[in-house]
Parts: sequence; structure tokens; C-alpha cells
Amino acid sequence: MTMAGNLRRVTGLSGVGGLRKVARLARRRPRVDLSHPARSPLGSSVVNCVTYQDGVRVSGALDLVDAVRRVRKSGEGFVWLGLHEPTAQEFAGIAELFDLHPLAVEDAVEAHQRPKLERYGETLFAVFKTVCYVEHEQLTATSEVVDTGEIMVFLGEDFVVTVRHGRHGSLGPLREELESRPEQLAKGPAAVLYAIADHVVDEYLNVTDAVQADIDLVETDVFAENGARTDPGRIYQMKRELLELKRAVVPLGRPLEDLATRPIRVVDPEIQAYFRDVLDHLIRARDQIAAFDELLNSILQAHLAQVTVAQNEDMRKITAWAAVIAVPTMVCGVYGMNFEHMPELDWRYGYPLVMSVTALFCAVVYRGFRRNGWL
Repeated sequence: MTMAGNLRRVTGLSGVGGLRKVARLARRRPRVDLSHPARSPLGSSVVNCVTYQDGVRVSGALDLVDAVRRVRKSGEGFVWLGLHEPTAQEFAGIAELFDLHPLAVEDAVEAHQRPKLERYGETLFAVFKTVCYVEHEQLTATSEVVDTGEIMVFLGEDFVVTVRHGRHGSLGPLREELESRPEQLAKGPAAVLYAIADHVVDEYLNVTDAVQADIDLVETDVFAENGARTDPGRIYQMKRELLELKRAVVPLGRPLEDLATRPIRVVDPEIQAYFRDVLDHLIRARDQIAAFDELLNSILQAHLAQVTVAQNEDMRKITAWAAVIAVPTMVCGVYGMNFEHMPELDWRYGYPLVMSVTALFCAVVYRGFRRNGWL
């Protein structure tokens, strides 16, 4: 339950009057460092809550309501609230404070969304799919190669709310990098949105480079001397993981194109030039994934062709040996009929002669198959 939600439950207040009462009560409480989730009055899902003015982090710990009130009163700066997998109860007070649309709130809490960009009044809602390469000692038919998560961003004129889902994609390093460049952060919440988009797309490129190494390894194994014995499950697994990566990368093209070209009130035109650069990187990642997909299809077809060739080789060998064995089988079949008048039955050297002739015929047949490459 959020701080505002808890106070409303206790005091029975709601709406604007309730928020004012929340603010008055919050000022009487000792200030709490929101960077410590366990002690956050907003719930365990809060990762950080920071106010920025002129691109510089405002010192001193403020709760969310006080921070928002101070920013809106001064008309300068913005609040950046970071959350990780919040529940609907934890997000309810935040949604009311920033007047977030219920549909966007539902998407942010439930997750499992496609990359998209939506506008609800003066608020921008963006969804990014994050990806992470899963390290593995050896690629098998069940190896997990790509792990996905999500980052949702609510963007207003004086606030940024980021909601992260998944085991990776932490925005802590990104926040520190932005704070080291106050001139960029001074451009407002849109600068944070650009930094998140750039961070996500750069990770796409890193993952595609790592996936390429796995595909190169599979390709080497397939075209090795015993490539027909390669487990085809590894190829199918790579195609499944590549499909997961494709679902994260390809749908993001339209939202980035809108951010880079369409006029959006909360996005400064100067920031849009940066989004065009991010879009270029995304197109590069998308083209790489398409090339990987075609290459895996070619590898799979080549592997199936190798298996077919190997099976044909085996069938030719079996056929050749069957022909060699057919000669003594025929001779034994003839002499096994037990007729009274059989050639050379009463001759002392009849048996050695028949065996010698049989061996000679077998040798001739074997040599013929060897010369033709069947054996």
C-alpha cells in the first residue's frame, strides 16, 4: 500500500482535499530516504525518488508528495520516481497523484506489453522491451539465450515515473550517468526518456553481437566433418530465442519514429534529434536480427541436406554389401537344394573350387563398388 493510500485508509480522505491532508501529515513525519526500498513510505517497490532542478539533483530527502508540490510550486525541475514491479495497491496513490490514465496504469502493473507509445492528455506513456544475453558454457537444445523484461515510462512536464519488470535492466547506472551530465538532464523529463530509449537500444546491439557468436558456433559445427551428427535442436533453440529478441526489437520502430518526427508537447524539439539517432541504431539491430533469421534458415536447410546425404551414403553402403553377400548366398542356395545330380559333388576338389570361385566373384563385386565410391 502506498503512503497516500495508507493515509487515505486511516483518515478516510480522498481527492484533492485528501492529498492536501496527506501533504500536511507527511510534513510532520521524519524525512525518509526513498533510495532504501525497505524504509520507503511508498512501498517496497520504490527504487528511488529524486528531484532535479537545472539538471542537478536536489539534496535532502523528500517524500513524493512534498517533492511534487515543491516542483509544481516553483515551476522548475521535475521529479523522477523509479519503481520495480509494483502492485496495483502500491501504484494506486502514485496514479492519483500524477493523474495517470487507468489503462496505462493497468499496463504498467500487469506488464507483458508490446513496445508502444501512447498519449493520454498531457501524459506520455511509453513501453520498452529490455533484453539481456544469458551466459552459458555450452549451447544446447534447451539453453536460454535471451531474457526479456520491460520498462514503462510515464512522462509529464514535471515528472518521470519509470516502472521496471524483470530481473535485469536496472536504471541505476543510467541515472548516475545522466547526473554526470547536468546540461543534458536540464532539458527536462524528455531527456530521461531519450536516455532510457538509448540505453535499451544499445543493449539490443550488445545482445545481437553475443547471439552472432552463438550462431557462428552452430554454423561451424554444422559444416564440420561430422556436421550431420549435429543436434538440430540447437538450431531450433536459436530460432526460438531469436524470435524472442525479434518481438522486443521490431515493434519499437514505430514508437521511436513518432518520437523522432511527430510534434509532442512534452518532448522538446531539440531532444527529437537524439531520438532519430536511437532510431538509426534500432534499424541496425533490426537488420541484424533479420539477417540472423535468414542465416539460421540456411544453416537448418544445409543441416537437413547433410543428413539426407549421410543417409544416402549409408544406403549405398548397405546396398553394396548386400550385393557382395548375394553371391555366396546364391551359391549356398543352389547347393542347398539337395538334388542328386549336382555339378562337382563327387569331385575331390569340388568344394575348394566352388569356394574359390565364390570368393573371386565377391572380390570382383567389392572392387567394382569401391571404384564407384559406394564402399
